[in-house]
This record gives sequence, C-alpha cells and structure tokens, in this order.
Amino acid sequence: MSYPTAETLGAAGLDLAVDGPVLTVTLSRPDVRNAQTPAMWRALAAVGAAVEDDVRVVVVRGAGASFSAGLDRAMLSPAGIEGETSFPEMASGTVEDFDATVAAYQEGFTWLRDPRFVSIALVQGHAVGAGFQLALACDLRIVAEDAQFCMKEPALGLVPDLTGTKPLVEAVGYARALEICATARWVPAEEATRLGLALETVALDGLDARLAELVAALTAAPHGAVSATKALLQSAGDLDLAAQSRAERRAQHGRFRAVLAAMGGAR
Repeated sequence: MSYPTAETLGAAGLDLAVDGPVLTVTLSRPDVRNAQTPAMWRALAAVGAAVEDDVRVVVVRGAGASFSAGLDRAMLSPAGIEGETSFPEMASGTVEDFDATVAAYQEGFTWLRDPRFVSIALVQGHAVGAGFQLALACDLRIVAEDAQFCMKEPALGLVPDLTGTKPLVEAVGYARALEICATARWVPAEEATRLGLALETVALDGLDARLAELVAALTAAPHGAVSATKALLQSAGDLDLAAQSRAERRAQHGRFRAVLAAMGGAR
C-alpha cells in the first residue's frame, strides 16, 4: 500500500515527508491553527496503513504557531462541514452507527502506537482537545517553551474520545488526569514536562535541533531491538509480573536469533 497522494493529503490539511527512516506528518492548516476534521483523521489513518517497515521514527508536528487547536468547530454546527456528517447528525443516529463512525476517526490516532517505530509529537503553541489527544497518541512529546495543553471537551459538555484518556492517565496518574480534564485548564510546557506529560521543554527555535538529536539516538540501536522493546513496555502496564516476564523471554529468544543470524551463526 502506498501513501496517499500529495493532493489527497493537502485537501485533508496534511503534508508528508520521508527522509530515510524518518516519516514526518505535518498538520497544515495554519490559518485555523491546524484545526482537525474527519477528512484529516481519515488521511492520518491512511498514512498509518501505508507506513513501511523501514520507517523507524514518525514525527507529528503542526505548521505555523500552533500544534493543533483541536476539532474544527464547524463540525458542532448543524451545517457541519461540506461532505461530512455533522456531530448533531451523528448524535441523532443509532449508538451502533455513532460507535462505528468514531472508531474510524480513532484509527487516525491509534496507528502512532505501532511498535515498528517510535512516534514523536513536536509541540509548539496550542495543543487543545483533539490536538492534545494527537500528541498523547505519540510515544514521546518534545515541547517548545510556548506550548500549552488543554483537554477542552468536558468544558463543551463532551468527553475526550480520540484515544487520549489512557495515555494521559499513564503519563500523569489518575488524579492529575481527572483534574486536567474536569477543569479544562491550560497546562503550560514547564508543568507538562514536570508531570511527565512531555519528555522535555526546549526553546522554540531549538525544536528542530533537539528533534535531530533524538532521532539520531533512537535510530542508533538495531531496529528490531527497539521495536521489540517498545512492544514490551507497552504490555508492562497490563500484564502481571509472571506474564510480563514470559513476554520478555519470548522477545529475547527472537532477538538472540536475529543477532546470531546477523553474525552468520544462526542455528
């Protein structure tokens, strides 16, 4: 499967660039602070379905001053966005239809957790609602000093539904996650880093340099070892010690065979 065409991506508000083992996805609607639409989510899912095995790092970033201001509010109006089912229309349908529609939207986020690569959100300016959840879908978050996160959905009478609740709790704990969501307050870059929500805070003009350093470090170890380690870490929170230990043994067996094969000594 190949990546969507530049025209298709552009119509959805995305840009795509491949540089060796690094795939960069840029939200490219800077005039509306990279507000997200169902078309964008479908395009993100299509990119995820086409990622090749030689990609080792996926970077998600926003064009302009903000990472993403969240949902395009036009979706909340009865008129909606041309060619899309508006949220009022979705809400008036069956729960089964609503579930299927949102599940398809979520696919634009879940692919970023694929163990084959490490995903990095490079966040500047606002990351609100769907923007916050897109950043949370990535394994790592590097934030500029001006970055601010906000889970706006509860303030609008809604809940976060783009796969952001689990990684938020994993990053900051249940109590802090509840406080951040229920109050819909802004979380500035320094606090985000202190809470473990972000890996680190850097100067805005230093984002690209820090990204380059991190990518170099992430791609230094063998690809298979990093992928297997990511998969193990993902399972650690859900498995008991015995099951996780067994998963480690199975993963290590595969890695020993791969290392020996590379050395010409596989049996």
